[in-house]
This record gives sequence, C-alpha cells and structure tokens, in this order.
Amino acid sequence: MFSKFADGLVGAAIPLLAASLTRDPVLISIQSNLMLLPWLFFAIPLGAYLDRINRRVAMLLVQITRVLIGATIAQLLISESMTLWALMLLTFIFGISEVVYDTATQSSIPSLLKGSQLERGNARLQIADTVMQSFVGVPLGAIAYAALNYSPFIGISLLYLVAIFLVYSIHKEALQGEIDIRAARPALRVEIKEGMVYLWQDKVLLRLVLTTGGVGFFMAMATSTLVLFILDHLHVSEVNYGLVMLPLALGALSGAFVAPKISARLGRSVALSIALPMASLTILVAGLSPNVYFYMAASLFHGFFIAQWNILLMSTYHALIPNEIFGRIHGTRRSLVWGLMPIAGLIGGYIAKLDLSVPMIVGGIGAAIIAASQAKFIRSIQS
Repeated sequence: MFSKFADGLVGAAIPLLAASLTRDPVLISIQSNLMLLPWLFFAIPLGAYLDRINRRVAMLLVQITRVLIGATIAQLLISESMTLWALMLLTFIFGISEVVYDTATQSSIPSLLKGSQLERGNARLQIADTVMQSFVGVPLGAIAYAALNYSPFIGISLLYLVAIFLVYSIHKEALQGEIDIRAARPALRVEIKEGMVYLWQDKVLLRLVLTTGGVGFFMAMATSTLVLFILDHLHVSEVNYGLVMLPLALGALSGAFVAPKISARLGRSVALSIALPMASLTILVAGLSPNVYFYMAASLFHGFFIAQWNILLMSTYHALIPNEIFGRIHGTRRSLVWGLMPIAGLIGGYIAKLDLSVPMIVGGIGAAIIAASQAKFIRSIQS
C-alpha cells in the first residue's frame, strides 16, 4: 500500500513537472511513455531471470532504487538544476524498476491464490491499489507539487523506504511457490526461448496477447498527452489536476468491487468481452468532452470498465499460464503489449499538434474497433 501511495504521487507529480518544463506535445508524449519503454527492451530477459531468483530480493532492490530516484529529483528541483532530459532519464530508470517489481508481483500471485480465489484476490489488490494510488496519492501529489514542487518527491522516497521494510518482513520463500531456485537450470537464453515458444504455440493465449496489444496501442496513443489535454484543453489548474483524476479512481474502485460478482454471474470470458469495448468507447467519449465536467463523467465510466478488464484479464492469465514459467510469459506479453505503447505515444504526440483532443478521438476509435472485432473470440476463452 505504501508503494501504491508513492506511485500515486509519481502519477501526479511527474506529468506536472514535465508540463512545467515543456508544452511541446511530442516531448510530453515521449516523456509520458518512457515509463513503458523498458518493457520493450527488458521485459523478456528480466521475466526469465525472475523465474530463477528470489523474488523478494528483487523487490527489495527495486524499492531501494525508487528511494534514490525520488531523492535525486527532489535534489535537482531544490538546486534548480532540473532539465527535461534529466527527468526523462530518471523516468526511464524508474520504468526499469517497474518492470522488475510488476513481474515479480504478478509471478507471485499464483503461488498465493488458487482457482476461484483469483478474481477475489485480484479485485482486492485492485481496490487497495486504487484507494492508495488514485484517491490518496494523485490528489495529494498534485496539491503538494503546486505548493512546493520538490515536496512530492521527498514523500516518494520516504514511502518507498517504508515499503523496503514491509517487503523485508515477508518470508524469503513465500513468493516462490513450488519453484526451487537452487535447482540446476538450463542457460538463461534457453529458458527465454522456452517461454517465447510456449506463447507462440498456445494460440488462444497468443491471440489474447495480440488483442490486448492492439487495444493498448490505441489507448496509449489516446493518453499520451493527457496532462496537456487536462491543463490546456480543459483549462484545469495544476492544483486541481488530481481532483479531475478522482472520477477515474472512483470508477476503478467500483469496477473492482463488482468484477468478481459480474464474473460469477456472466462468466469470466463474457465479462471480459463486454468490459474491453466499453472501456475503449469511454476514451472516445472523453476525447469529445466539451468541458471538464463531461470529461470527469466519461472517465468515471472508463475507470469502471478498465478495472474490470484488468482484474479479469490477469485472472485469466494466472489460470492459463503455469507458475514456473509465468515470469517469462509475463515478460514476453508485456514486451509485446507495453513495449509498443511508446511508439503509439509518439504518434499521439504528433497528432496532438492538430488539436489536443485528436489523440483521444483517434485512439478511442481504434481501440473500440479492435475490441469489438475480438469480442466473440474473448467470449470463447476457457480458463
């Protein structure tokens, strides 16, 4: 929870800091996607590596890195030596740490939850994350940044420092499941190939990954210059930036609460086939917003459906992928899905020069077309 609180501060403070350094939509789109770019380069090898080392150790190293990143940004702001290029570099390093932490966390869930527990467990994680990150972290991050631009980054370091002690308190083998990291294993490149071959041969899993990748591509395009859309197109002040993001969090919280119930009533695959097109359409509606209130209403529904999609999708992956190769598969699919998002973001930055609403409109249409065309396939998935 402390990590997600810190992530919320990051989610508000870094976009606002970037917007204070440049108003160029292309540079903003590059900066906003540098957190995702490491997935393209590092997700596959790091995923394979996390299948063979102690995941708790990896998570501890990540939190230490995040403490140092927050402290470095704060120091650069206090000394008035912060530049956009320095922020980009630190954001990229933060993105690498996110690859490790996310893969380690998601790889551990099948060790802790089984079968019918997946929806409920993933939903509870989503609820806790949403409350701490979006309801607490983002609004406080925006307010703190408006008051003293370096203060949220000091807070980030302190929160990740607390998270270090909490991760350390977990038993060193609790996150490994039945994996024996001391057993003799083939070369890393051999295990990476095994993971990629497994994904390629599992046609249902591969198609699901490609579908998610296509939708994610257009969603990344839509949100690439979101901070400028809110600040300059909707004319929202920096101090109110976090408040405008609250309906998204409220929708996500509601979606997380009802996801297990909807899955139980309709079936996981049917619920997935509904959530993805609706999440895509709400992005289009948000891009057409004539004012901030209309946008907040659209983002409320977007949060509701995207939370359901995320919870049910991860539960599907946890059910379909064996735990002993989960890190490799997770890394490979995230490399495909999230690794392409920076390219989409760059495209979004260029078309935002036409108008700041264009990326959301084009992205929403593209995501909705892919989601609707694959709805029948998603309904057919047996997990």
